[in-house]
This record gives sequence, structure tokens and C-alpha cells, in this order.
Amino acid sequence: MNIELAEILTHPATMLVAIFGLDLLFGDPVYRFHPVRLIGNLLGWYETKLRKIRLDGKFGGIILVLILLGSVLLIFLSISHFLASLHWSLSWFWSVYLGWSFLALRDLLVHAKHVAEALKNDDLPESKKQVGMLIGRDTKQMDLNACGRATVESVSENLNDGVIAPLFYFCFFGIAGMLVFKILSTLDSMVGYRNERYQNFGWCAAKLDDILSWIPARISWLLLSGSAVLIPGLAGINAFKVGWQDYAKLPSPNAGWCEATAAGALRIKLCGPIWREGKLAHDYWLGDANDREGATFQDIHRMNKLALTSAFFGAGISGSFLWFSGFVPFFST
Repeated sequence: MNIELAEILTHPATMLVAIFGLDLLFGDPVYRFHPVRLIGNLLGWYETKLRKIRLDGKFGGIILVLILLGSVLLIFLSISHFLASLHWSLSWFWSVYLGWSFLALRDLLVHAKHVAEALKNDDLPESKKQVGMLIGRDTKQMDLNACGRATVESVSENLNDGVIAPLFYFCFFGIAGMLVFKILSTLDSMVGYRNERYQNFGWCAAKLDDILSWIPARISWLLLSGSAVLIPGLAGINAFKVGWQDYAKLPSPNAGWCEATAAGALRIKLCGPIWREGKLAHDYWLGDANDREGATFQDIHRMNKLALTSAFFGAGISGSFLWFSGFVPFFST
């Protein structure tokens, strides 16, 4: 292989296209040794050890974050350098494989489509089952509309966590940036709960995840609003307005940007009563007061189209930035 072709293949923009394309074509690979699953297993092992020595407060949570970040990054860098010493192509395939594992667009859209199919058939038990694979809250008291709105909320929020944020950190920090974001996102999803067990232990993980998601969430607001302008039947200007007005209604500093923007784009009201562990977590509504509550299967399909368009714009902007600016991500492999 000549040097020019090798330079093109190893260019960050080319890697981004490969990563994004693999996710669109095949979705997130599901198997026992998936990198995120391995990170989660290692996290659980560390948590067990820390709790055994009574490091289950804020200090223990900080240690958990540090040792998980340190050990996973050390393993990643060691493998990358070893493969690069054998041949540059091996390191390239390793990096693309990891990047592919850190995106979650296709699977998100497929799961949402399954909920939409159950809603279309008025199958409430199946709707609850399918939506339970997308959200981390109680589904027992949900009706069909609640299942629909929970799905739209999940697609909008996970567009940021599973696509836009990883792309953002890839642009500036390469695969290592995606890895760090995914580690902290996994930490937040496993220990970042506001309950008795994790209120203190998961505090550091939750705060760091909020910090890393801060900029991408606002980029997602702009991408969703801009994409809604181009899609027939959606309200782009209203999406921008509702996202700006209602984002602060949610306790999360980031989730409200995506969910409120989706509500504005679809002209529906989202969130509402949300139950966790048998208790009412909050009862905030996002969207204009005169809009209808909940979401239908048609709304889910429109949300999927909006998310896909926003993801394409996000990937296109990121790839163009990397290709034409000549910027080389820090820690690029």
C-alpha cells in the first residue's frame, strides 16, 4: 500500500466515516466481550472491592472513577501501541472497532421502532416491554401515550449521549476522547443514581458526566432544531424556542435541551409523571401548554427521522471540520 493511501485511511475524517458507516450498517455489536460490557464488568468488580473496605462514600466514588479511567486507558493505549508496532493497519482496525462500539444510533432507532410497532397494534404489555429496554424507570403505571413519550424522550436524549457527544470528543481527542466519555457515561448509568445507595458513591461520576455532556447537549439542541426545519411536518423554529425555554425544567443540566427540543419539533408535551422505584420522581411537562400530551407511533417514526437527520448533520460537520481544517485530534492513534 502506498504512503498516500495510508495517509488517507488514517486521516481522522476517514476514520469517522468508517465508524459512522459501520454503526448505520450493522448497529452496535452485541456479544460477551463488547468493550462497554467489559468496562461495566470491571466497574462492578471495583465497586465490590471498594465497598468491602467501606469506601462507599464520596471519596470511594472518586477513587472508583480514577482507577477505572486509569486502568481502561492503560489497557487501550498498551494495545494500540503494541498493534502499531506490528503494523499501522492493525492499530487502525483496533481504533475503528472501538469507535464503532462507542456509537449507538442504529440500535436506538431500531428499539424505538419496536415500541412504535407495539403502539400501532395497541399492545400495551409489549409496549411496556419494549420501552423498558430504552429507559431506566418504572413502566408499570404507563399507558400507551406514556410509552410513546418515554420513547421519544429516550431517542432525543440518547442521540446526544450515544452519537453527538462521542463524535464531538472524537473530533478533539480521537478514539481516546470517545473512550473517556464512554467510561464516564457508563459510570453514570451504573452508579450515578440519586438514591440511598449511590447518592454519595456516584456523586463524582454523575458530576463528571454532566460536565462532559454540557457542550454536546447544546450542540444537539441546534442540530435537532436545524434538522426539524428541513423535515416536512416538523416545526424547526418551535423546536429551537421550546428547547431554549424549557430545558431548565428538568433536574438534569443536559437532558432538557434534547427532550424539550424534541417536544417543540413534534408539537407535543413530553415528560410528565415519571416513576422510579415506585415513587414519583417528577411531574414536569416540556412543550407548549396547548400541545397534546404523550406520543403516538407516528410521533416515534418522526422522532427517528429527526434523530437520523441530526446525526448525519453532526457526522458531516465533524468530518468536514477534520478534513478541511487540518486539525489533528489530541491523542490521535
